[in-house]
Amino acid sequence: MEKAQRLISLDVLRGITIAGMIIVNNPGSWKHVYTPLTHAVWNGLTPTDLVFPFFMFIMGISTYISLKKFNFSFSLPLIKKVVKRTILLFLIGLFINWCAKGMCSFQELRIPGVLQRLALCYFFTVIICTNIHEKYIPALITVLLLIYQIILVTGNGFVYGPQNIIAVIDQYILGASHLYNDHGIDPEGILSTIPSISHTLIGYCIGKICIEKENIHSKLEKLFLIGTVLLFAGYLFSYGCPINKKIWSPTYVFMTCGAGILLLSLLIWIIDIRKYQKGFKLFTVYGVNPLFCYTAGELLFIALIHISIGGNTLHTWYYQHVLAHYFGDNCFSSLLMALSIAVVIGIIGYTLYRKNIYIKI
Repeated sequence: MEKAQRLISLDVLRGITIAGMIIVNNPGSWKHVYTPLTHAVWNGLTPTDLVFPFFMFIMGISTYISLKKFNFSFSLPLIKKVVKRTILLFLIGLFINWCAKGMCSFQELRIPGVLQRLALCYFFTVIICTNIHEKYIPALITVLLLIYQIILVTGNGFVYGPQNIIAVIDQYILGASHLYNDHGIDPEGILSTIPSISHTLIGYCIGKICIEKENIHSKLEKLFLIGTVLLFAGYLFSYGCPINKKIWSPTYVFMTCGAGILLLSLLIWIIDIRKYQKGFKLFTVYGVNPLFCYTAGELLFIALIHISIGGNTLHTWYYQHVLAHYFGDNCFSSLLMALSIAVVIGIIGYTLYRKNIYIKI
């Protein structure tokens, strides 16, 4: 019974994250967005900067649960599953980028992306955790973050410009035309995948705590302790290593993982201990089919901005002639556009949920 309830908490957190990703990615106008729904320009942290790392953290937890079925053993059936899932995730991410660019040529296709990063972190997490004893994983997390910190310090890694080592490596290996150009930096580039793997591994370690057989109050104490330590460590170390999503700095890993653990702890307390679930069922709809809901949200937004009727795209028509017409061309109307897309995806997700359809790869 405890296991099922814990999984509900995880589904709720995943659902909150997916709903958040849909809302922050699909405004009515990028000129009118409430500050909490925008990313930090460079150093710093906004609520929006928590969304993607939360999903990676949750993927780490889910990876532990999945590997438990394989007794954490590296085997042919497991590697086939992992390679297949990695390739599909990566290709879906490329497909989204291709559609977003108006079905561009390969020379213009952005190679990195959200799902591409998830694919790579999932792959390396499985490889690491099936070949290294779990007691060494915290040490490996530390080593990876230290190596990355050294790279940042010695390679202009905290400079917001094309001379940043992250930009240099990405452009040398992938080429500028295959990157998202934010002062030459791609936020899902090659080097910043290193701390992202550590990020996922932290989620993996938390997954062990979540499903191990002990009193739920003891688990909650462990989660609160770890979450608080990571959160404060990220804040204190930020004086020497700025919190930065675009380069996925080590302090960003600490802060976002700490926040994710504390939020998960709160949900476990509310849902599992206080037995209150009714108010969170909405998020479960997004959480049980996360990949589908995220992809559907991205493709729906892309369709709205590319399909034209009467000289206007569907996005322009709905935003300008409906939302902005009645509420004004402002942040509120822009938010309503994002919420509209989230509601449409929620209705589709609810239909799948009611029919017990779970789309997995």
